[in-house]
Amino acid sequence: MRMRRHHQQDEDTGIDLTPMLDVVFIMLIFFIVTSSFIKEAGVEVQRPQAETASPQDKGNILIAITADGEVWMDKKVVDVRSVRAHVERMRVDQPDGAVVVQADQDARTGLVVQVMDQARLAGVQDVALAATAGAR
Repeated sequence: MRMRRHHQQDEDTGIDLTPMLDVVFIMLIFFIVTSSFIKEAGVEVQRPQAETASPQDKGNILIAITADGEVWMDKKVVDVRSVRAHVERMRVDQPDGAVVVQADQDARTGLVVQVMDQARLAGVQDVALAATAGAR
């Protein structure tokens, strides 16, 4: 009597995850490329309150002015005369971004005006002054 051998075919019952991983990596790259990163000024200031304050929703270049008269951009203290150069450099990344000046409520008005003037000289027409929304 002849013995019959059954050749069992090894069926691949696993799921191929390669296409799913490809899609996940493509989505990750898409979100990284399309996201806009907010550059912080680097210092926390006590902003004045305003009844008419409204949030800005597009990417902004932030400039902070402390009560001691320090000007902060991109987490560094800068001289007021170099604000224009810094804004021009940052506009390369955000060409349609606005400049938001975050002045402390005790900052000198003359310094705030100088910083806003330097931003306008850099070619930014949309220069805003940050405030905290007051109680209505």
